[in-house]
Amino acid sequence: MADEMNIYFTRYGVIAIFAALAVAVPTSMLLIGWALTLLKIRPKNPSFVKNSIYECGFETITERWSQFNFRYYSIALLFVIFDVEVVFLFPWAASFGTMSQEFGLFVLGEMTVFIGILVLGWIYAWKKGSLEWS
Repeated sequence: MADEMNIYFTRYGVIAIFAALAVAVPTSMLLIGWALTLLKIRPKNPSFVKNSIYECGFETITERWSQFNFRYYSIALLFVIFDVEVVFLFPWAASFGTMSQEFGLFVLGEMTVFIGILVLGWIYAWKKGSLEWS
């Protein structure tokens, strides 16, 4: 039992090390760049061309922001939500045989509830008109 707990906490230790590295590396890069600018090692020569807006190779015609159609954002958000659901579904399906031998029908019941919540969300988005483009 003690060995199992030791392995369990060791796995979380590895995750903590990766999380610390994920924060430390970009933070240190930003701090090093800032320090090199202060020490006049990294040049900072802003100009009109460097500060201008570059988009698709065309110069901007107006200074006004263009209207963004919210439907693009709405469809993208729904895609991400349902795509994440599929990401959770795939590993479950891949290991269903092993899990069903160990836990029985409980595994199938939990996934049924999960898919039921997904279907409820889909019906809600459909009734709300979020899937309609016109």
